[in-house]
Amino acid sequence: MSPRSFPGRRSVLRGSLAASAALALPAAGPTPAFARSGRPEAKWGVQTGDVTHDSGLVWVRSDRPARMIVETSATESFHRPQRRHGPLLGPGTDFTGTTRLHGLPAGEQIHYRVRLADPDDPRRSGEPVTGTFRTVPARRREGVRFVWSGDLAGQGWGINPDFGGYRIFEAMARTDPDFFLFSGDTVYADGPIPATAALPDGSIWRNITTQEKSKVAETLAEFRGNFRYNLLDEHFRRFNAQVPSIVQWDDHEVRNNWYPGQRIADTDSRYTEKSVDVLAARARRAFSEYFPMSTLRPGDREGRVHRVLRQGPLLDVFVLDMRTYRNANSPGDQAVDPQGILGREQLEWLKRELARSRAVWKVIAADMPLGLIVSDTGEGAQHVEAVAQGDPGAPLGRELQIAELLRFIKHRRITGTVWLTADVHHTSAQHYQPARAAFGDFEPFWEFVSGPLNAGAFPASALDGTFGPERVFVKAPTAANVSPAGGHQFFGEVDIDGDSGELTVRLREQDGTVLYAKRLQPGLVGQ
Repeated sequence: MSPRSFPGRRSVLRGSLAASAALALPAAGPTPAFARSGRPEAKWGVQTGDVTHDSGLVWVRSDRPARMIVETSATESFHRPQRRHGPLLGPGTDFTGTTRLHGLPAGEQIHYRVRLADPDDPRRSGEPVTGTFRTVPARRREGVRFVWSGDLAGQGWGINPDFGGYRIFEAMARTDPDFFLFSGDTVYADGPIPATAALPDGSIWRNITTQEKSKVAETLAEFRGNFRYNLLDEHFRRFNAQVPSIVQWDDHEVRNNWYPGQRIADTDSRYTEKSVDVLAARARRAFSEYFPMSTLRPGDREGRVHRVLRQGPLLDVFVLDMRTYRNANSPGDQAVDPQGILGREQLEWLKRELARSRAVWKVIAADMPLGLIVSDTGEGAQHVEAVAQGDPGAPLGRELQIAELLRFIKHRRITGTVWLTADVHHTSAQHYQPARAAFGDFEPFWEFVSGPLNAGAFPASALDGTFGPERVFVKAPTAANVSPAGGHQFFGEVDIDGDSGELTVRLREQDGTVLYAKRLQPGLVGQ
């Protein structure tokens, strides 16, 4: 990567994030009544999202009604800052809010601080919380670096102070990324966090617990509490203040393996609300409140997760939503399947955006893998949860839609597509080759898998031969639901060199150790 003209975030943050890191840990129990005495506080930190070359969204949560005020500066001394008045934070958004920053310089380090002011007396404001981010470069030679992963606090493995909390975020921060692609399962709304869990060696895993994490989420308050839980971790808060995010969702923001129109069985006594559509609407609202997303802000008309984030001449990121528009999980053996996993409207949107992209690299951020078999055991042993349905022959079911997309990419001569995903709780690299495939009307491509961040790790999924995947690398446990203490926590890094245009993928362990690396050349196919 070409040398950058700004100081590394790590040195920048030593001073500017001291206030954020020093914030008292928010109460782990039930949220107290919002007092009107004292000054508003932002105990859950700050974060930025969907940053472009001249804009970005800044997020905060207050502990009481407050006016959000954001100041930005080119330096951490905040000499002559620019001030922007944001929304009034209140119970309608669980006291969260975002402010959109416009007119920022491209490719520059932006320092910001958020103040929360008493709405009745603006002179009464809390201590500012600071953060920093870099806007998207306008010039190719500046290069791009980002990290990705998913699956946070799943299978009952929550924040364990004895383990060091979500320490994987410290390792990700050390790579000095331009942004973090959060690839879904950002919370486990269907996964309660117990106070303790037994480990194979006889020791005890001890979680921080909250009332909202004591059961599966059904009410809006419980879904909000799931997102708030992760912000109890200091590593996560510090990372959020340092690295902007691009976020997507998958199933566990609502319920395991959910799809629109699903009804929860009467025998599942954990849920009194049996309509998954009702649960999904509540989860989507909480999701929009707790992440700064350009197309899913509270009150926005667009209201969608899928979007494209243009990261300069080298990179466009196409964020998919493989949950909202899918058809029901089934054996996946139908010969005609127009709805598939993306829905017709999202598929056509993706085709249009890929065709108009002029970026050297086009990362397709999928919340589920393509050729790895993921079954829905809750619906029956033969039901398919992802795309691959286990038959290595011609495309059937949801594979038909992916075949249509891959054919389109080939015939429109779209180069530089790379698929990134999480979901399966191990890390691997797959190369898809038409010479090995039952369906051959596509150009070869790579798919890289990472995760989990802090959740149970699972054995590697089997491959489906329809699109000819070859697993070039994999690291996964042999047992199911291995705790974070047992290792197998992963994230990936993508580094695009500004001079050569080469894209290097590194699959890393939770301490940052590189397990596998692959370098791809720009403008080529069949790598």
